[in-house]
Amino acid sequence: MRRIRIATVFTHRRPAETDPALTTLIELAREAGVTLRFDPEETEKHQIAEGPFVERNAPLDPGVDICFALGGDGTILNALRRFAGTDVPVFGINFGEMGFLATVDRDEAWAGSLRALAGDFEVLSLPAIEVSGAGTKALAINDVSIHRQPGKRVADLEYSVGGDDVGRVRCDGLVVSTPAGSTGYNLANGGPVMAWGVHGYVVSFISPHSLTARTLVVAPADRLRVDNRSQEEPVEVTVDGRPVGVLEAGDRIEARFVIDQGSLAQVPGTTFYHRLRQKFGRLATPL
Repeated sequence: MRRIRIATVFTHRRPAETDPALTTLIELAREAGVTLRFDPEETEKHQIAEGPFVERNAPLDPGVDICFALGGDGTILNALRRFAGTDVPVFGINFGEMGFLATVDRDEAWAGSLRALAGDFEVLSLPAIEVSGAGTKALAINDVSIHRQPGKRVADLEYSVGGDDVGRVRCDGLVVSTPAGSTGYNLANGGPVMAWGVHGYVVSFISPHSLTARTLVVAPADRLRVDNRSQEEPVEVTVDGRPVGVLEAGDRIEARFVIDQGSLAQVPGTTFYHRLRQKFGRLATPL
C-alpha cells in the first residue's frame, strides 16, 4: 500500500452535491494526518476555511501522493489530464451520471475516502492521444473529436495512417479514441469497445455519408493524419469533450498514441469487464 501524506482535491461544478462528501473527506484526512490542497477555484467554490491539514489557494503540485476527484467522468478526466505523466493516482468518487472512470460511487464516499487515505488501492496506467497541428496541441485521455460546426455543411475529411492514405469521408465528424474512451463517443458511433490494457486506438465516424466508411483500430506506433478537404468550411477540434481549436479548410492535424499518461486508482481486484457490466449492464431494461 502507498503512504499518503498530501492530496489534491477537484470537484465538479455543483458544489451543493459534493459538499457533504467533501466535509467528510476533510475530517477523515485530518484524522489520518493527510494534508488536502485546494486550488483557488476549489477554495472559492466551497468556501474552504483555514484549518489544520488544509491548504487554500494552492497551486498545482505534481508531487502530491494522490488526487481526489469528486464528480462525473468529466471531472475525473480533468484530473487525469492535469496530472498526466506524473504518476499521481486519481481516485474518483462518482457524483455524475455514468462515472465509468470512478473508483467508487457516491454512496461509498466515506468508505472510499478511508481506503484512499490509507493507500489501499491499485493503480491502472492509462494511455492518451496527443493531438497537434493547426495551432493546436493537447492531450486526450478519452478521445479527440473533429466535427462540423452547427449550421455548417458536412465535414469533408481525408485521413491517413503511418503515411499511407486510407480514405476520404463526408461526415459529421471523426473520433479518435483510446481504449478508456472507447465506451464513450466511439461507442455511440458504433465503434468497438476496447478493453483497458490494449495498446492501440480506434478511429470512428460520426454519421458518415458513405456506405464504405468503417471503424479502424490503429496500431500504437502509427500516427494518424486528418486533413480538412472542405473548400471553405472549418471543423471544430475537441479533447475529452472540451473545445481546443478549429481546423480550417485545408488544414491538417496529427494524432499519436502515448503510453502511461494517466494513473487511475482502482479498488483491488476490480477488472475492466466487471466495470463494463456494472456501468452498462444496469442501464438495460429487463424483459
